[in-house]
Amino acid sequence: MKYKKIGDILILNDNTGDLDNLAKKHNVKTIMLIDHIQGTKREPVYRLLYGEETETINKENKCLFKLDLSKVMWSKGNVNERLRIAKLVGDGETVMDMFAGIGYFSIPIGVHSNAREVISIEINPNSYHYLCENIKLNKCDNITPVLGDCLVEAPNFKADRILMGYVKTTHHYLKAAVNSLNSGGIIHYHETVPEKLIGERPISRIRQAAGDRDVELLKINKIKKYAPGVEHVVIDALID
Repeated sequence: MKYKKIGDILILNDNTGDLDNLAKKHNVKTIMLIDHIQGTKREPVYRLLYGEETETINKENKCLFKLDLSKVMWSKGNVNERLRIAKLVGDGETVMDMFAGIGYFSIPIGVHSNAREVISIEINPNSYHYLCENIKLNKCDNITPVLGDCLVEAPNFKADRILMGYVKTTHHYLKAAVNSLNSGGIIHYHETVPEKLIGERPISRIRQAAGDRDVELLKINKIKKYAPGVEHVVIDALID
């Protein structure tokens, strides 16, 4: 039986075993089964197996994340990537976090870097609510939360670094991201891609969105297996 613990809630991938014993063993108040995440707002389809409370606070990389697992997703697999990005942010940078969620990337940047401002855009009102809660919880005064669609909101800002921590349809937002990126800025573009196309398709899509601007590939960072023969990768690219 596979599981992951988020705060004081246990997430299972099947409904087997003694739930009372599991709750005591892992010291949790609630056990849930999340079937899948649906839609552009990344909303969970779930079942409560034990307990009733679905709001918790998860600690990660010296950051606190308050969330309701019945309303918003938690991506445990990106823990190293979240800290990697925070450590890359230079002093005084303006960062745009597209698809910000509850602050998965924004909060570590606010806690671990000296960014001038982090513009965090999120379309899901529930996620946006917890983004605002987490900004207060972590005392991140340099994070500006924005509720709305990245395609609509991103053009209102300019940034030195842009995070695109979403998969499946992320390439549809590349043009908006590139247009908001200052010359000499860096984009961190997430994509799920067949293994044989890792070195070609993601950077090709960035170059297509950049048009006449020069694009330099800095790094291809593998996050995790997404499906058989498919990888979740992050492309770090500098665009003049």
